[in-house]
Amino acid sequence: MRVLLIDDHALFRIGLRELLERRGIDVIEAVGDCEAGMMLAAERQPDVILLDMRMPQMSGIEVLKTLRQHGLDMSIVMLTTSRDEKDVIESLRNGAQGYLLKDMEPDDLIRALENIVAGQSIVAQELTGVLARAVSGDSPEVEVDKASFFDDLTPREREILCHLAEGQSNKVIARHLGISDGTVKLHVKAILRKLDVSSRVKAAVMAVEQNLCARKEKE
Repeated sequence: MRVLLIDDHALFRIGLRELLERRGIDVIEAVGDCEAGMMLAAERQPDVILLDMRMPQMSGIEVLKTLRQHGLDMSIVMLTTSRDEKDVIESLRNGAQGYLLKDMEPDDLIRALENIVAGQSIVAQELTGVLARAVSGDSPEVEVDKASFFDDLTPREREILCHLAEGQSNKVIARHLGISDGTVKLHVKAILRKLDVSSRVKAAVMAVEQNLCARKEKE
């Protein structure tokens, strides 16, 4: 995995580079200048760009938009301290494959990057509920009736989907339901296939939009 880091905080940038390289990840460059970072992205074509949200020259969103406008399609991940709903939604809508927090555990960061390179969209677990609430309250362009998508879900899949909507990991869901992690993983794959979405975050958003779990509680 080849990573480009764009972050104006030198201590964080240097520390993260050392951490990633100790884990066997090739950090092609770690820069604090947005313009230099965008030039490197075009020249070196990294697998992943880790991008700070708040920078003095340009915001992370502006850098993200510029990279996408220039046709660069590598994975771009916002790595930030911001838990603001607007930042999360705007990042994903403008083509970010991930939104992660700087205080996450190193092992979780590495795992998230591996999943993102494999094609998943990853949002920090703590922000799954934030994302779902924000999208469900601000989605005029998502007016398509998706309720019928849930008809194919089994009762167990609906139950697991509600846990996903709460931002729970496979391990937590497995412990709560008394089943194995592998069984949960199989159910999640079936849910994503039936809902025709590529990530658990998008599945969670659909569940919240359609009040699936609220209906389930009333039944």
